[in-house]
Amino acid sequence: MKSMKLGVWVLVGMGLAVLLSVGFSGPEGSVSAQDSTDPVFVGAGDIARCDRTHDEATAKLLRNIVDAAPSTTTVFTTGDNAYESGTLSEYQNCYGPQPATDPNWGDFKAMTKPSPGNHEYYKSAGASGYFQYFDAAAGDPGKGYYSYDVGSWHMISLNSNCSFVAGGGCDRGSTQVEWLKKDLADHSNTCTLAYWHHPLFSSGSTSGGNSKMKPFWEALYSAKADVVLNGHVHNYERFDPQGPDGTLDTNRGIREFVVGTGGYSLNAFKTEVANSQERYRATYGVLKLTLHSTSYDWRFVAEDGTTPPGLSGSDSCDPDGTTLPDTTPPTVESTIPSAKEIEVAPTIDVTATFSEKMMETSINGTTFKLVKLNADGTTTKVTADVSYDVATKKAILNPSGDLSPGGTYKATVTSGRQDLQNNALDQKPNIAGNQNKGWKFTVQ
Repeated sequence: MKSMKLGVWVLVGMGLAVLLSVGFSGPEGSVSAQDSTDPVFVGAGDIARCDRTHDEATAKLLRNIVDAAPSTTTVFTTGDNAYESGTLSEYQNCYGPQPATDPNWGDFKAMTKPSPGNHEYYKSAGASGYFQYFDAAAGDPGKGYYSYDVGSWHMISLNSNCSFVAGGGCDRGSTQVEWLKKDLADHSNTCTLAYWHHPLFSSGSTSGGNSKMKPFWEALYSAKADVVLNGHVHNYERFDPQGPDGTLDTNRGIREFVVGTGGYSLNAFKTEVANSQERYRATYGVLKLTLHSTSYDWRFVAEDGTTPPGLSGSDSCDPDGTTLPDTTPPTVESTIPSAKEIEVAPTIDVTATFSEKMMETSINGTTFKLVKLNADGTTTKVTADVSYDVATKKAILNPSGDLSPGGTYKATVTSGRQDLQNNALDQKPNIAGNQNKGWKFTVQ
């Protein structure tokens, strides 16, 4: 992800005439020079209900884009495709009635690669309407996740309806996440895109996003994936490249787009979250991506066929492509107090600084603990709050009260702590098995 151009197209005419156009683009129908013959990937989420018509307007956008595209077009959905409950009847009569009297998303069923939303599961724990309608295109009905290639890009559709996905849902170590890691390792494409329903980051959600999606991001970030597409929140939002912990990372971070603008309804934004670059909720629309061999162009096409200012641009993929996961275990590089330190203040916070960024959820009172060493050989656990500072890579243990004067204490960071690639702490890699970090100090 090296270069980025926001809403700039270069059209070269006769002689030396060069026209630069920034921001507002004309109706979707003409193809820019940079589109060439590379494939187009276009779609949205949160789409159709029988008594509403905005999905017909976004289907018309799809028709214009498909007709104008110079090569292969693939339509994606980011879930909640047929309201209210994703039944087969709603798919057949609302999402894609055939024969069609008005434009509808079902016109593009043969080129659609879908993903399911929570509404698909409202009437059926197995989202039967969704899987019956899309059939093999939706993947294994027992899973709802699959992958494929478009041009030189590797595409991954995941199932974020975690409680309905067998084998641990979306959790770390689940069948789905382990499949994702293997799929990424097996495909060394320079550019990788993944999409599913619930966003990890969103300014349209009171919670700022769905934290259950973090294991997806951790696997994708480890493999240097490039783009994530989501729905669920009914607006359009684009983020700067970032890591799973929300830290800005323009070198190897993932760019997220929320595209819940398929036609059902539009949501207001709540609190702007970090790295949010553009937010738009004025009209419905679709996201069009043109996929080049080592880069991509994006354009949000609004209901009237135009692209509002700031809602188009381009970026490059990581030139090294997808890499094998990092298998180097993290270590504790420094501590406060230091090992064998004496005359330590009784009010001290005990800290451990790691060699790399750690998985925040792995840092808790079980993996970072403090005990008092008693004279009779027993130990007494110190009650404390444990936290993690992402910026400094530092775990902090804050005792609930002062430590005992003259007392000797032992702090331990266990191998239950993991980095962003799920590698467990190993303080002494030359010794078999993962080794904890332990040290003692004495209070003044």
